[in-house]
Amino acid sequence: MSKTILRPWQKEDAQQLAAIANNKSIWNNVLDSFPSPYTVMDALQWITNESAITPASKFAIHYNGKIVGSIGMNMQDDVYKNAVELGYYIGQPYWGKGIATEAIKILVAHINQNEKIDRVFARVFEHNKASMKALQKAGFYLEGIQRKAAIKNNAVLDVYVWAMLL
Repeated sequence: MSKTILRPWQKEDAQQLAAIANNKSIWNNVLDSFPSPYTVMDALQWITNESAITPASKFAIHYNGKIVGSIGMNMQDDVYKNAVELGYYIGQPYWGKGIATEAIKILVAHINQNEKIDRVFARVFEHNKASMKALQKAGFYLEGIQRKAAIKNNAVLDVYVWAMLL
C-alpha cells in the first residue's frame, strides 16, 4: 500500500520542487504567477516565503517517500473568511495514481480539524479533467461553471468551481 503524506516545505526540497514544477503541462493548469520555466532559485524563494507564514498553508506531497507535488490552501478573508480555496499539482510522472485525491482528502481533514471553516473550494480550468476527477473522488461536487472567467495561454476559458461543505 502506497503512503501519501503532507508536510510543510523545507529549503532542502528546492531541487525536487523545481524538477517537478518546471513542466509546461503543469503550468498550463495553474495561475500565471507560477513561474515558467521554474528554476531552483524560484523554488528556494517560494519555500523561503512560505516558511515564514504560520501556521503552514502550503505542503509538499510525499508519495512512497518522494516529493511528487504540492498542495495548499488560501484562507479567504472579510465576509468570505469561512471559506478556503485549494490549489495543487502533481508531477507528471505521478499522474493517474490517485495521489491528488489522497492529498485533497488529507488537507480537507486537516482544515476540518484546525480551522473554523464551512466551505472548501477549488477552481479548475475547463480542460483539466483529471483535476476535476480527483476533486469528485475526494467528495467535492461541481457547484458551478464560471463562463469565460480566465485567460490562460491567450485563450479565454471557463472555470469549474468544485466545492465541499464541512
